Amino acid sequence: MIEPTRAQLSLAEGLIQEEVGPLWEEWMREVDQLLADRALVQIVYEALARRWPHSRTRGRPGTPADVVLRLLLLKHIRNWSYHVLEREVRANLVYRQFTRVGAQKVPDAKTLGKLALALGPEIVEQIHARVVAIACEKRIVRGRRLRVDTTVVETDIHYPTDSSLLGDGVRVLTRTMQRMTKIAGRAGTKLRDRTRAVGYQVRQIARNSRSRIPQGQERLKAYYRKLLYHTARVVGQAKRFAQEVATGRKRARGVLEQIRLEANRVYLERMIPRVRQVMHQTRERLFKGNTHVPGKIVSLFEPHTEVIRKGKASKPTEFGKMVKIQEAEAQIVTHYEVYGERPWDANLLLPALDVHRQLLGRMPYLITADAAFFTVRNELTAKARGVKRVAIPNFSPRKSAQRRQLEKKRWFRNAQKWRTGCEGRISLLKRRHGLNRCRYKGLPGIQRWVGLGVIADNLINIGHALAPTAER
Repeated sequence: MIEPTRAQLSLAEGLIQEEVGPLWEEWMREVDQLLADRALVQIVYEALARRWPHSRTRGRPGTPADVVLRLLLLKHIRNWSYHVLEREVRANLVYRQFTRVGAQKVPDAKTLGKLALALGPEIVEQIHARVVAIACEKRIVRGRRLRVDTTVVETDIHYPTDSSLLGDGVRVLTRTMQRMTKIAGRAGTKLRDRTRAVGYQVRQIARNSRSRIPQGQERLKAYYRKLLYHTARVVGQAKRFAQEVATGRKRARGVLEQIRLEANRVYLERMIPRVRQVMHQTRERLFKGNTHVPGKIVSLFEPHTEVIRKGKASKPTEFGKMVKIQEAEAQIVTHYEVYGERPWDANLLLPALDVHRQLLGRMPYLITADAAFFTVRNELTAKARGVKRVAIPNFSPRKSAQRRQLEKKRWFRNAQKWRTGCEGRISLLKRRHGLNRCRYKGLPGIQRWVGLGVIADNLINIGHALAPTAER
């Protein structure tokens, strides 16, 4: 049974609260009051109550909604794993008090992961919108200024090469067929393990890929042909395994084992097209010189991952998803968005204005971004919508003298100085809250990861903004 909050603290918890109160950080006191907001707790409660049909009225008492919210936000504030979160909250009285766990048992890491999955991307967006609304109510955000930038959040994958992806495909398909053989016995197609031969080809490809002489390149292609041959045989075998389970030739003795067998069949049917796609793009690149294959994938486990190049000298190629971050005053991120396909930065400026007006009820007096967002249409449209000052540089070598004079004005230069703070905000989100690499799975996982990291950063900034007022 799910409850919004715990009914009452025990006497021991009250004594602990008096003792550890002076140990709190100042921003934590303000955030503690902010997270007591009824609307925030109600959002989480409604999400948890939808997990099962009778979660509101039946079953043993579960973790209250406000405790789930605080535990999850503390995880992303400190950039911990679920195991570290469990250990730290169990051992630290300040964290017990902040998360409202008190003297109760801390949920284990596995339970915390399941509870977090109930808060999908839409719920995280609602929580973020409510936090921004609270910042507006407390007059921290007024909406007079807006800055926009984009970054890449990488998925949790290894560096993709054709040989490693083919090796992953053979390993995954063979492992699944081994599980199916263990359940169904030797009926039907007999499994032939080719992982050793495939591993040898992958290692030989890694050695010969360093060679630039023609003989080395020919050896590389020969090893790739052998690797593709073995992979094709494994894919054909996996297809036969799936068909035999579907037709009933391979079957289990018990009901539970049959369910597991069917689950493995579904997994095979999901992975086989991905391995075939890797084989296709390998042939196109190696033997035809085509590196732009439609539907190209760089990970069998995170197939939504995109190859993104943003011109960074330190990291020219990134593998993940494009994320937009827009900020107002006091370093508060008012909106974020994870894009399924990478858009052009210039196409994001006007939608950012619409979102700003929708959230804050007004057009900004000043909007600024880097040169990738500049177009003449964007500048004219922003001014037509009521933006007084648009500070987006134009790096075109053919810009007019009037444009050069505009970009030298003091307000324009000051706006660009303020814009560089967005770079620092993105860097802080990556270093402090883990937005450099997403540890959750799938596109919804990236949306949850980014949203919770942004909320965690907003809470710290709101706490710092309110702490001096509280001290006075």
